[in-house]
Amino acid sequence: MEHPFLQRLRQGPLLADGAMGTQLFARGIRADQCLDAINLSQPELVQEIHRAYIAAGAELIETNTFGANRFRLAQYGLEDQVGAINRQGARIAREAREVMGEAVFIAGAIGPSGALFQPLGPVSYAEVAGPVQEQVEALVERGVDLLIFETFTDLNELTVAVAAARQVCDLPIVAEMSFDDSLHTASGHTVFQVAEALEALDVPVIGVNCGVGPQQALDLIGQLAHHTRRFIAAMPNAGFPVRVGGRISYVASPSYFASFATSAVAAGARLIGGCCGTTPDHIRAMREALQGTLPPPRVVVAPRPAPAPTPTSPDRPPLTRLAAKLARKEFVISVELDPPRGSNPAKALQGAARLREAGVDVINIGDNVMARVRMSALGLALLIQQQIGLETIIHFSPRDRNLMAVQSDLLGAHALGIRHVLAVTGDQLRASTNPRVTAVWDVDSIGLIGILKRMNQGVDYAGTSIGRPTAFLVGCSVGPEGPRPIEEELERLKRKLDAGADFIMTQPLFTLEQLERFLDRAGPLPVPLILGVVPLESYRQAELLHHEVPGFRVPEEIRERMRRAGDHAAAEGLAIADEFIEQARPLVAGIYIMTSYGRYDAAIALTRKLASATRVEEASSA
Repeated sequence: MEHPFLQRLRQGPLLADGAMGTQLFARGIRADQCLDAINLSQPELVQEIHRAYIAAGAELIETNTFGANRFRLAQYGLEDQVGAINRQGARIAREAREVMGEAVFIAGAIGPSGALFQPLGPVSYAEVAGPVQEQVEALVERGVDLLIFETFTDLNELTVAVAAARQVCDLPIVAEMSFDDSLHTASGHTVFQVAEALEALDVPVIGVNCGVGPQQALDLIGQLAHHTRRFIAAMPNAGFPVRVGGRISYVASPSYFASFATSAVAAGARLIGGCCGTTPDHIRAMREALQGTLPPPRVVVAPRPAPAPTPTSPDRPPLTRLAAKLARKEFVISVELDPPRGSNPAKALQGAARLREAGVDVINIGDNVMARVRMSALGLALLIQQQIGLETIIHFSPRDRNLMAVQSDLLGAHALGIRHVLAVTGDQLRASTNPRVTAVWDVDSIGLIGILKRMNQGVDYAGTSIGRPTAFLVGCSVGPEGPRPIEEELERLKRKLDAGADFIMTQPLFTLEQLERFLDRAGPLPVPLILGVVPLESYRQAELLHHEVPGFRVPEEIRERMRRAGDHAAAEGLAIADEFIEQARPLVAGIYIMTSYGRYDAAIALTRKLASATRVEEASSA
């Protein structure tokens, strides 16, 4: 299946961001500082710049890792920080995307090594491969969507770097060269030679960046269009730099770049952005100029009415679609979406729309997951039900609400049409991410289930009438693999069921052995069990979940499979999840798929297969 980035390029022009260094200088960073190390010392500054470009209309942002290779970092005594700086650069960009709530692509930025090559210097081209792979592996670990090799002036170095990256990952690659006034690279290569060499490496996007300015870029786009059928990228500087008041300034205005954008598209460019001297104002002007040529968002979020409730007897409220499926013992497919960390729900809504088309039954929405501030689960649930037409399960924690707020929010949720609640105690607060925030916990998840069931009887926690009874379907969670001892976890599960829980959702499991061990210990369950599954993305993620996250135990054989998979780890993680689901289906009422890094592709693939199999089974039993 073609990568979403390449699919998007086929739809029409894609606007990237502008300069990072120029913006850091404008915010007080000195020219003699290591710009890549700002990821570690002032991450909020880098994220601010990413957010500004997203707000301006960029659909692709580059990580602040242009010079984060072993050669360049050694100039600052930071050569042992390659992994940390690159991972942090990718993390900052991901967080900016999440805060802004836009479905932008994140490109891992890789610049030239800065080494002096033989015979003029001591370094051979072959020695570049290892440092490139070191940088690529760190970027991929933290979830970049593609790689962009930019501002290379030596074609030999670029081809070695691209080939090295290909050995450790299969992400799409954008490769950009810088040319001089004669339209040659500093190493003397022509546009034709550059295109020929990069096509031989099967690079899907070939382009130009930095250099002099937009006019030269247009000339180069024209030549590339004659020499390649690959996608063409163009990200020029904002003209010639000049020194004004002790600072470097660039003269090309945003309106000039707006004109360049339309001309570049007409000449054949598909990926357009800016390099040195360009600002969010330049990107905003380009966005406005291209508005008529840009395709719609990657997923069109078309309003669709929520499914009609299933009627029951006149004296009982109608069943939701989820409740009806569970009652009929039909297999349920649920996927968890985390709310955005900002006020823009676009990315989550687009993910929900894609999942709806794949065949998901219900969307789970976390409640300030990992004790970090996010949009309320209730707010996102309402948007999904109204705009996407999917039922939702909101996770609801008494950690952040006193007893009055718990009941108030639940009554409001019911009035807004939210019927499914997963009662959770909530993750522990961490001082590092929640300074001055205090937890409440007037009740735990067991007490919360009791409140919900009393509301279903028409009274609040104190026994005071609330008028018409609510009709909540109440879920509880269970952690078969900890962090509590299994005896304690089973005792809590019994208390949750005694309090009135209508269904159970497990924390993630990875093997049939884990599931069967839990079922043997739990005995016959009186309510449906929905199995939690995480499609692993990488070996690093598997190790982190196993060793650092409470409630996860990734068996050694699974972690070993992920380790052996190398750069195909995401595909292996999907295969592991698929195998487990097939084995577990006869034992559970449904599957609860949890996504990583806001990526939905694995959940969509699993949902499509499950939905197709379920339709076949239902047809054969009809």
